[in-house]
Amino acid sequence: MPVTGPTTPDVVDVVALGESMVTFLPSTPGRLADVSSFERGIGGAESNLACVLAAAGHSARWVSRVGADPFGDHLVRAIGGYGVDTAAVQRDPGRPTGIYFRTAGDRATDAHEVAYYRAGSAASAMSLANVDQAAVRAARILHLSGITAALSPTCRDLLHTLMAPAADRPLISFDVNHRPRLWSRTGDGPALLLTLARTADLVFLGQDEAEAAWGATGGPDRIRELLPEPRVLVVKDGGTGATAYVHPDPEPVFVPAPRVEVVAATGAGDAFAAGFLSATLRGLPVRDRLRHGHLMAAAALTVPGDLATPPGRARADRLAALDDEAWGRLRLGPGWTHADERADEEVRTP
Repeated sequence: MPVTGPTTPDVVDVVALGESMVTFLPSTPGRLADVSSFERGIGGAESNLACVLAAAGHSARWVSRVGADPFGDHLVRAIGGYGVDTAAVQRDPGRPTGIYFRTAGDRATDAHEVAYYRAGSAASAMSLANVDQAAVRAARILHLSGITAALSPTCRDLLHTLMAPAADRPLISFDVNHRPRLWSRTGDGPALLLTLARTADLVFLGQDEAEAAWGATGGPDRIRELLPEPRVLVVKDGGTGATAYVHPDPEPVFVPAPRVEVVAATGAGDAFAAGFLSATLRGLPVRDRLRHGHLMAAAALTVPGDLATPPGRARADRLAALDDEAWGRLRLGPGWTHADERADEEVRTP
């Protein structure tokens, strides 16, 4: 699927619109009630993707609203520090920047806690009236997610407008990101997410999300039946792998995920989408797009925070080009993205 679009000087590879929050990670293991200190970071599906793409050498813009407060200052500075264009981020003097606290998760018990403080946030007030739509549309790819639609009615209207057919509409990438807790007040989340996904050009979603939201049991083929409209549909199945359906190719492409020593899962889906979009922008084959998605996800999975240093492009290309047997032997653990690009310690016989 070629990526075309306007070529004026302010056009970037990817614009990502959505809420980012300051995230607090515990400095010691344990329940949130027992942790006495936290380390500050940043988190947000769309800004995560923009940061990964910028770190991977693409031009990226993040569009959102934050409070006119120190947390807003931190977000704009930190996200801009990755090389992301933040000029279209607006400050709201009457609403706060969202924050949340989370545990890293205990792999032995699967314990995981998240406490959000985002109600009434500056980002939830995004609307057609206060978002710079010219800056949003000046992209080869516009990346959106279902999280934004759940924030408020004005955010929902904004997404409907941006995703509607138009002469200046860039290629629309949509990550379903079904978050049942965000939709608990309205209950119409699944239906709206399905409608939005059907209007996108490229859709990402997890097999578990499709089952929870739409009762889509039966695997990726059943999900494609529900979503025949997108030119590209990527169905992720956790550590098993991911399947891509690309119109008009009759057969899907499945690529298994490499084995990863998981530190924390937060941000992995955003990183996967970033890897896939990066390879899409570069015109790589579908198999390699999926492999780049897996590699970016593996970088995020092997660090405690939402964002990780991605592998260098040359190294990622080398790994993505492995034959199927070598790809199947891939083992990735903490620190793997910092290893010497000439080394092959991540590829070994089990």
